[in-house]
Amino acid sequence: MLTYLSDLEHLFGPMRLFRFISFRAAFGGFTAVLIGFWIAPGLFARLRRWKMEQALRDQKEVGKLAELHAGKKNTPTMGGLMIFISIFVSSILWATPNVYVITALLVYAGLTAIGFLDDYLKVSKKNSKGLPGRFKLVGQAVLTILALLLLYMDPGASARMGELWVPFYKHMVTDSLPIIVVVVFFFFVLAGSSNAINLTDGVDGLAIGCTVSSALAFGIMAYAAGNSIISDYLFISYLPGTGELTIVCTAMLGASLVFLWYNAHPAEVFMGDTGSLALGGLIGTIAFLIHQPFTLVIVGGIFVAEALSVIIQVISFKTTGKRVFRMSPLHHHFELKGWHENKVVIRFWILSLIFAIMGLSTLKLR
Repeated sequence: MLTYLSDLEHLFGPMRLFRFISFRAAFGGFTAVLIGFWIAPGLFARLRRWKMEQALRDQKEVGKLAELHAGKKNTPTMGGLMIFISIFVSSILWATPNVYVITALLVYAGLTAIGFLDDYLKVSKKNSKGLPGRFKLVGQAVLTILALLLLYMDPGASARMGELWVPFYKHMVTDSLPIIVVVVFFFFVLAGSSNAINLTDGVDGLAIGCTVSSALAFGIMAYAAGNSIISDYLFISYLPGTGELTIVCTAMLGASLVFLWYNAHPAEVFMGDTGSLALGGLIGTIAFLIHQPFTLVIVGGIFVAEALSVIIQVISFKTTGKRVFRMSPLHHHFELKGWHENKVVIRFWILSLIFAIMGLSTLKLR
């Protein structure tokens, strides 16, 4: 919205700065930080007052882990609302509205609503079940279709949605994926990334810290995809307009840093599915929009490892009756091995940053 101030350049020369994505991205992130710190104290106080407390699994379900996490019992959840408000308002203020920004924010808002409903059911019923998984998948499928409808109604975006790009290869694999393949592919990217971050959100600061490195990586990729000179140099897909997603990414980065301030051990608030489900979907959507869905597997290496640990554990137990890990997702395995929660989180952050750098390196290694 503030991009229109560049039209006032003839009255005040510095107004031309609002034309540049780099300028708006920096202030978009800074605005998200200001909004976050402004609303967080009041919002989190209300969540505590309203007894919006995280429903934890008991000892019958998780054994020793229940003892390790006993101190988290009265911690409020739904802190993802602060992240949503910060990202959404900052993006609206600083990004030029186009089909890519609108699509990303539509998916993000929809997943925030689904996550909020899930958290509300957990709080109101005083258990950790929440919204059944099949209803989450239905919601994700509906958002997939709505997002693709928006893209296909835009001439520029629709002409490019059939393209498939993979890391380490200079040219697109194909430019004519059938519409049904695009729908299924986007659904798997959206649902996979959304649920992977949701699984990672199990100890203080873990998921949101890993989100910081992913947001930074995809902010750089979005900027490159929207710049004709950079994309041509790197042999990646040039998509006019996707550079505006850089602002969404920096807003995500800023909001995540604010939430980490409160979510660091011992956490004052949890983001809940309101945050984790939605942030995962937002990152997955941005990756899809800039034609980097496979790079998401590298950048989000921690999220992938967490999701795979659950899949491996379930398959192993159902087929052999034995568990590969002491407990899944993976971070709980290390907790039960005796690692302090902080050690698990910091080491996973380090790995997340390494994965983000590896993902960025694929832009050049082609």
